Amino acid sequence: MAGEWRECEWGDLATLEYGKGLRDYESGTGPYRVYGTNGLIGWHNEPLCTHPGVIVGRKGAYRGIHYSPEPFFVIDTAFYLEPKEDIDLQWAYYELLTHDINSMDSGSAIPSTSREAFYRLPVKRPSLPEQHAIAHILGTLDDKIELTRRMNETLESIAQAIFKSWFVDFDPVHAKAEGRDLGLSKHVANMFPASFEKSKLGEIPKGWQIITAGDAFKVIGGSTPSTKNPEYWENGKYYWATPKDLSSLSAPILLETERKITNEGLNQISSGLLPKGTVLMSSRAPVGYLAISEVPTAVNQGFIAMICEGLVSNYYALNWCYFNMDDIKQRASGTTFAEISKASFRPIPMIMPNADVMKSFTQLVRPIYNDIEEKLRESQTLAAIRDALLPKLLSGEFRVKDAEKFIGRIV
Repeated sequence: MAGEWRECEWGDLATLEYGKGLRDYESGTGPYRVYGTNGLIGWHNEPLCTHPGVIVGRKGAYRGIHYSPEPFFVIDTAFYLEPKEDIDLQWAYYELLTHDINSMDSGSAIPSTSREAFYRLPVKRPSLPEQHAIAHILGTLDDKIELTRRMNETLESIAQAIFKSWFVDFDPVHAKAEGRDLGLSKHVANMFPASFEKSKLGEIPKGWQIITAGDAFKVIGGSTPSTKNPEYWENGKYYWATPKDLSSLSAPILLETERKITNEGLNQISSGLLPKGTVLMSSRAPVGYLAISEVPTAVNQGFIAMICEGLVSNYYALNWCYFNMDDIKQRASGTTFAEISKASFRPIPMIMPNADVMKSFTQLVRPIYNDIEEKLRESQTLAAIRDALLPKLLSGEFRVKDAEKFIGRIV
């Protein structure tokens, strides 16, 4: 099959067009997506490219390849692909993912993609119908992954809404005090008080307490074993997290890490292997990435890790951090970059509900986060299948009809 394809270079198929400077894209409210070198960054009311297309990162240490299914705007840190002949632009996107754009450096002070190197990229151009078929197969997998991401986003917002209602706005207590229906089962409604009392955080539900983060859970950090010692890293088997691992998460659940360490490496970290269920918060560069680790993991020095062994559940801790992030960040310090220390984090005051309400909240949201985790694992499987199929389909090694049958069984 691959022998029937036309072998050429990308310069034969398309040109790279420069994006334009745009100051107000972040506050734009228009319908058109705005892309930079690392992907979607905002919205604007006018497109630069009037058709769906491919965005190629131009400047920066990491320069990505992105696809927009609709007309879009590109700022001057990126290029967009303008076809010279009739090609499927989604196929073009997937084909370009098989190349290392970041190796095509122009040699300037700021890492920049060389258009000349791009134009010399070899490409096997299948017929247009085959391009459509390849794009459809890989696009179907990406669509399923995106659907799962949106479902998880909705699930997470539901859990956050419950936390906010119960522990920020105190809706059940207000409703009970005013004689209104709480919208909860009688059993759960009976757990909430019907009045408030003064505290150093203002009025809180009667009988609830103010404790500190250090009292609520065990607060610890991590470290980095010497990267110059291969005994700590080669063939590592223990997960080892950095804030970068959290930065790319589509939901606040950590299932894997970019790097692993050996037993010798783990012995270099005083906090050791943190148990499954630990809440992780990046403490610098930047402060505020959040996740529950659903695998035992060690962490580097860029974290505040919260082990929830008492009444305060990890679901409460995760949401408490989310809704109190402004206060947390205000306690950060540093000249090069903001960082919050464990000593500054532990004294932060926290509202502690009565035990029955805490347990009820945990029981209510646990299935939500379990569902999120299940969907994330499904997405991981789909992404692994896509990544395995992509080079084989784009080289012609794997036949389109066989791929269509395979995808039809799993999607």
